[in-house]
Amino acid sequence: MWQPGMWELLIILFIVLIVFGTGKLTNIGSSLGTAIREFKQSVKETPDENKDSDPSEKNEHETS
Repeated sequence: MWQPGMWELLIILFIVLIVFGTGKLTNIGSSLGTAIREFKQSVKETPDENKDSDPSEKNEHETS
């Protein structure tokens, strides 16, 4: 299986930088970081915490 070396990674990074630009890459990076952070928080929650945090949603559904 092919594994990219240092030069290949630099060329790929350069091409991505040309295609997306620096502004778009920072937005993509921050969005990805936020998504990973939220995913980690949701994984750390126990099922009991999820049940306790949803009473407001239950009330909204019951009143509708």
